[in-house]
Amino acid sequence: MTDDVELLIAGGGLAGLLLGVACGGAGLAVALVDRQDPATLLADDFDGRTSAIAYGSHRVLDTIGLWPEIAPNAEPIREIRVADDASPLFLHYDHRELDPGVPLGYIVENRILRRALIDRVRSIPGLLYLAPLAVESVWTSALGAAAALSDGRQIWARLVAAADGRASPLRRSAGIRTIEWQYPQIGIVTTARHQRPHNGIAVEHFLPAGPFAILPMTGNRSSIVWTERAELAPRLVSLPEGDFAAELAARFGGFLGTVEPIGPRWTYPLTLLLAERYVATRLALIGEAAHTIHPIAGQGLNLGIRDVAALAELVIDTRRLGLDVGDETVLRRYQQWRRFDALVLATVTDSLNRLFSNSLLPVKLARDIGLAAVNRIAPLKRSLMRDAMGIAGDLPRLVRGELL
Repeated sequence: MTDDVELLIAGGGLAGLLLGVACGGAGLAVALVDRQDPATLLADDFDGRTSAIAYGSHRVLDTIGLWPEIAPNAEPIREIRVADDASPLFLHYDHRELDPGVPLGYIVENRILRRALIDRVRSIPGLLYLAPLAVESVWTSALGAAAALSDGRQIWARLVAAADGRASPLRRSAGIRTIEWQYPQIGIVTTARHQRPHNGIAVEHFLPAGPFAILPMTGNRSSIVWTERAELAPRLVSLPEGDFAAELAARFGGFLGTVEPIGPRWTYPLTLLLAERYVATRLALIGEAAHTIHPIAGQGLNLGIRDVAALAELVIDTRRLGLDVGDETVLRRYQQWRRFDALVLATVTDSLNRLFSNSLLPVKLARDIGLAAVNRIAPLKRSLMRDAMGIAGDLPRLVRGELL
């Protein structure tokens, strides 16, 4: 069997699904191919993770009509408090300093995002959703791209979007090199229930091993993103329930009363990856196929959502002019638009992690003074808040809350 589409998306994670919804909903003929079985993706215990949805990313989801399905399970972030271990100096972001009616962002369970996206993908008439299947190979030329799938089917497309993750087979087969390294840290993810309400306040403690983030979820629950030394993390995760709870409570602190872990514990390696190019002939990289950054600022998914918003805008505008959506000029514009954003965020998160995962007294004193100084310089703090909200810089229309 052979299918002819304008856009082929390889990978059905959050970025791939969102690109399918944005482009398919605008009338493009789209094929979305994913290795994962949708039933597995929708299982409550698939990965146990949450995502920080910056306000700009919320605008994207709202503009394409997904937010009403997500909102009941999204917890607004009204404040962010950043502290260096036990130091009395801190940085405090409050949404009221910019706009009392606009939160800094939201915390949403990934399964909620996946369910809303997959339901929408299945409802779009011109979108072919093929899962579980794999894109085995892609051949590209000046005229188009041909993809061979694991069931023997072929798909012809004008453009291929690689949303196939940090190991991206399509990126590798296109000969796109990467700059990458693995941090000597592992991320531990779990959910905690606490005695007192969090009031929409996200907290990030910088401990010697790395950041310990407490992210407000619906109810008296918080998502824990705990960065720990790579050699210690497996032992912590394998502790008996009571011992693990004690370790968690020691890092969490008592500001929300009694705290206890609930649900599964998960670990994942922390890496930095930047593709040297985001495009090749008839190919564009999005999401973790293009970049993977440290979770210290919770910006990984937001970076991918901005990729989607930019690529969707360029493709849809080009198609409305009756031009080739996979043309080199479209791809060049996409790379120019997106690569600087990812490079800056990767540099900032890497630098912050190195700076705060350091127990040398002079370094600790300097960073504590820096946090306190930023907290007192209102214009600088408001600028940093806008960056964290994803509403600064050269924004795609979807991020500005405008229809494509």
